[in-house]
Amino acid sequence: MEIIERKENTLLGRVEIFFALNHANAPTPSLSKMIEMVMKLEPGSKKDLIYIKNVNTRFGMARTNGLALIYGSEEDANLEPEYIKSRHEIPEESSAEVSEGGDE
Repeated sequence: MEIIERKENTLLGRVEIFFALNHANAPTPSLSKMIEMVMKLEPGSKKDLIYIKNVNTRFGMARTNGLALIYGSEEDANLEPEYIKSRHEIPEESSAEVSEGGDE
């Protein structure tokens, strides 16, 4: 993952990173993998305060562009709409429920 542009938006209490991700011979990374990559780019960031938006992969190309919003506090992250927050809920919880239900 490479940073195309990094902005510190102090008014909204967040860092905005426009990124490009090359993933040759592999599918587009999942949302949780992209969040982990952003955490490596911004040490000290918290997983639950990172939101990935505007992800775009061109057909036939192994290059994905997107925007990562890294908030400094939970209060600042309240700017994000509820539907965005629900998309970014931790997927491990939902996959554990599915695997428990499949064992019955």
